[in-house]
Amino acid sequence: MNASVLASDPALVNPSVLAIDAGNSKTDVAVIGAEGVILSAARGGGFQPPAVGVEAAVEALGAIVGRALELSGVPSGVVTHVSACLANADLPVEEEELAAALRARGWGESVEVRNDTFAILRAGVDEPRGVAVVCGAGINCVGMLPDGRTARFPAIGRMSGDWGGGSALAEEAMWFAARAEDGRGEPTELARALPAHFGLDSMYALIEALHLGRIESERRHELAPVLFATAAAGDAVAGALVDRLAEEVVAMASVALGRLGLLAEETPVVLGGSVLAARHPRLDERIADLLAVRAPKAVVRVVTESPVLGAALLGLDRTGAPPEVHERLRALYRR
Repeated sequence: MNASVLASDPALVNPSVLAIDAGNSKTDVAVIGAEGVILSAARGGGFQPPAVGVEAAVEALGAIVGRALELSGVPSGVVTHVSACLANADLPVEEEELAAALRARGWGESVEVRNDTFAILRAGVDEPRGVAVVCGAGINCVGMLPDGRTARFPAIGRMSGDWGGGSALAEEAMWFAARAEDGRGEPTELARALPAHFGLDSMYALIEALHLGRIESERRHELAPVLFATAAAGDAVAGALVDRLAEEVVAMASVALGRLGLLAEETPVVLGGSVLAARHPRLDERIADLLAVRAPKAVVRVVTESPVLGAALLGLDRTGAPPEVHERLRALYRR
């Protein structure tokens, strides 16, 4: 864990928001003063209730929060509002369960839990208005309006109609590569490139290594960049998978815009997550082309700000902080 005090001016330390952005692999916590300064920040491991259970996950989160509060000099319970954007809070019922668990910790006077995609959206827009599509290990999309209305998808995986993200891309690439090698499918350079990434000479060897655990299954996500490189080199099968991902991104974004009545208005569409932030030219161009047809008023940008900024801004929205406080905080995160 790594933490640091970023501001300690006694005139500014009235605590307002405890901001939490907890992803699958890492968690960032910040204590934000009422004037938009960062009183302290702490970082720790990922937040995975499905793997360890809600209580154990919240217990681990509590250690990071405790460190941030200790560094800020703010006692637990003094913070006005806890704004927590959490991975694996995919359904409203899960958000409610996690909010109850955080409320029981007594960290602040009020608590709001949202899916972590909302943090990326809020970090990328000047006001709580727009749509975000996040594509990392998986894929998700949310939209929001200043009046509190939202648009979202379950984003649980194939059972909820989702496809995309590094994991799905790697799985699909392997499917085509395996069939190309054994003759059931059309030829593709993926049959050579995917095993070569692990120093192997065939898809059979890669399949065997994954099946027997000689290559950890978590490393499959490493194949997504190989897919994009193969597509960029002109492989038709790899290119078709990249195009399919673009279609999924645009389908989610345009549906979310439509649900919020924003298709006819100039509206930010924020793209985030490791796959979209990598700025693969073919994917970017295809997304732009498809959005020009389905949502021509969309204004696309790739978010580069820290998601914990988004959690903090959502908290300041909730406490009614004026625009200059939002801007002061955003400026601090630009440094």
